[in-house]
Amino acid sequence: MQLWTTTSWLQLGLLALAFVLCSLIGLERQYRQKAAGFRTHVLVGTGSAGFTLVSAFGFAPVLGEDVVLDPSRIAAQIVSGIGFLGAGVIFTREDFVRGLTTAATIWVAAAVGMASGAGMVSLAVGLTFLHLFALVVVGPLALRLPTRDSNRVLRIIYVDGRGVLRRLLAEATTVGFSAFVLGTRRQDGSDLVEVDVRFKGGAPLHQLIPTLHEVDGVRSVHLRRDQDDDEDDAEA
Repeated sequence: MQLWTTTSWLQLGLLALAFVLCSLIGLERQYRQKAAGFRTHVLVGTGSAGFTLVSAFGFAPVLGEDVVLDPSRIAAQIVSGIGFLGAGVIFTREDFVRGLTTAATIWVAAAVGMASGAGMVSLAVGLTFLHLFALVVVGPLALRLPTRDSNRVLRIIYVDGRGVLRRLLAEATTVGFSAFVLGTRRQDGSDLVEVDVRFKGGAPLHQLIPTLHEVDGVRSVHLRRDQDDDEDDAEA
């Protein structure tokens, strides 16, 4: 029995294609230091290609007049399984959600792997190109679009005496925002300070919130709501 047949080389070629294309997707996430980077995307894409190849070629010997298999069943299970994996990289905290883009790239990597395993080379290559074009080219341009945020004020609570406010303003400036402190007040009986800061910049304000949350000494960051303004007026 010949070990390496034409079909075997075809399968290895499609598996290698999935590896290469998903490597490109993973490298972009790795460069941006996201939770799921190169290894995750390569494994997801290559694994999806492997499952698709098994679905396409693995059960051929048992097919016959009395045996009918649906090759799409494994593909459907891949989609369901990747949904759970993508949910694991989504992080929710107070008023913002992180990881949605990374979860979407895992989903795309699985699609690239499935297309590669199914022999749809042009679809796999095109999907990878459009994905990278959206993130690398269109994404930064979209951030420059003016927004219609009516409320550009964040209420930040931080530990006093550590230079936290200075670092907060520096981080905002680094990512392209200008900041104006509207007012500060110390919370009774603690070393926590509450500050209202108005931010101006082209990017949506919710993209700044995760960056500020990561500053050491920050306890909470959220958009100042109308009821917050009412409370301030009542206290005044």
